[in-house]
Amino acid sequence: MLDNALKLIKELTEHNYKAYIVGGFVRDLLLGRESQDIDIATNATPKEIQEVFQDSFLPTEDYGSVVVNKYGIRFEITTFRKEFMYQDHRKPVEIEYIDDLYQDLLRRDFTINAICIDENGEIIDFLGGRDDLERKLIRTVGDADERFEQDALRILRAIRFATVLDFQLDADVVVAIRKHRDLLKELSYHRKKEELDKMFVSGRAAQGIEMLLDFHLDKHLNLEHLSDVKNTNSLIGIWSILNVEDIYPFSNNEKEMMKDIREVMPLNNYDPFVLFEYGLYVNSVAGEMKGLDKKKITESYNSLVIHSRKDLDITSEEIMDALDREPGEYLGDIYDDIEKEVLYHRLNNDKGDLLNYIKKHYASI
Repeated sequence: MLDNALKLIKELTEHNYKAYIVGGFVRDLLLGRESQDIDIATNATPKEIQEVFQDSFLPTEDYGSVVVNKYGIRFEITTFRKEFMYQDHRKPVEIEYIDDLYQDLLRRDFTINAICIDENGEIIDFLGGRDDLERKLIRTVGDADERFEQDALRILRAIRFATVLDFQLDADVVVAIRKHRDLLKELSYHRKKEELDKMFVSGRAAQGIEMLLDFHLDKHLNLEHLSDVKNTNSLIGIWSILNVEDIYPFSNNEKEMMKDIREVMPLNNYDPFVLFEYGLYVNSVAGEMKGLDKKKITESYNSLVIHSRKDLDITSEEIMDALDREPGEYLGDIYDDIEKEVLYHRLNNDKGDLLNYIKKHYASI
């Protein structure tokens, strides 16, 4: 990816523009971590960037970024800029395009995200980001109070980076988080969820949750059940325990999944009917949070006689013929009954046995 990124910035420098790889890609490269997207900083304006890259597109012109998909990589190219005033402790009210990389870096959040690579592959580090990487330290660019007051989402980003990278927070960052944590209430739940999702899927969710609780951010994030989350790095499992789908944004499918996980939590996740009714994934997530053996849950699920209603060796038409009845709600009751009987090995999943059972127990209904 680095070679392709260098090729892209050379296209800009060949048009007499300055251009540098900056941000998360550089940070992750130095840490030996993989990155997906690459950010480029340049003195070219969005219009000039689009003249260089004909197939680029401009998501938000006043933000000063252009997206270029090239070499199978998504590049976000942002014009050097200064930012003035911040609205709702999140977005700058006004920006000014500039011709100075150093001044552009001064507006960024953390030193570890302000390291650059030039067209020759050389590292440029005006703000001590490499030292902070070596010290495993999350430190703001400039005054921490000012950075968090400008953009309160940086509070969550600081904790997320500390969680994902297993870094410590700088002392000034710790003080500033405690001072400005009330500002989190003013952020959109969509933005807050994006940061929390990255934290929860990092493989170090427990550490991130511990930090959130230490700073008492559960109250400011409306996460009343945060201290109840135990033993899981499952994103959907964590959110199911948090039980905040009425305020945080989720799809209908996610909401249904979280409801099922909460329902199955007090049940026996090795039980054949519970496994049949809720499926392997839901039971595995719930079982993990309860400290159960996920391998045993999987083995129990795989050993089920049937995994869905269609696996029963009988059809609705055969049930109706056996009872000489028209379709009705009674069919659902019969299916519920024979499913349990088969799952608990009290009845063979054999057409003849199933029909005999149904005639014996339902002929008179």
